[in-house]
Amino acid sequence: MAGNRETRRATKPAEDLAKPSRWRTQHDPVTAPLRGTDPETGRPVTHRRIIDTLGQMLANGSITPAMHEAGCMFRTQFRAAMLDGMRVSALVRVSGGGDDGPTERQAAARHRVADVLGLFGGTDTACGSCLWHVVGMECSVREWAGRQGWGGRSINHVQGQGILVAALNVLAVHYGLVPRSMVA
Repeated sequence: MAGNRETRRATKPAEDLAKPSRWRTQHDPVTAPLRGTDPETGRPVTHRRIIDTLGQMLANGSITPAMHEAGCMFRTQFRAAMLDGMRVSALVRVSGGGDDGPTERQAAARHRVADVLGLFGGTDTACGSCLWHVVGMECSVREWAGRQGWGGRSINHVQGQGILVAALNVLAVHYGLVPRSMVA
């Protein structure tokens, strides 16, 4: 019987194999495939794009505009701090120069990120870990909840989304986007 399954899979038309599966498009929103044609060769190509989690949550009504703005501010600080792990070598290198460490701008941004994460008790807490991975590193809530979770334990992605909403609410108050009197 297994041989028949393999044969059936192998005989699927090529256009069916090129279509994204329904499960994939519903449950993996981080990278949505965009199909197109290479202008030089005329061959079909698939481009991947990142879908903004905060933008989706704002569009769905899961978060308020102030919470979205707070998340964007944290992401900007995270990028300025160069904590995302992407390293690019300089196009112009100074001969004999070594790594001088972070610039003043990067160091200041790292202090701001550390201060914000300190509100939550650091990255070892649920909210701190969620902010670091979902907002800073820009992975999906589902990915963070399943792989990282909190304290090394995976959690349900719905709980992960609730943790992110709570963290964004605290950030909105911290950045002064929501008056403290409005928070219960």
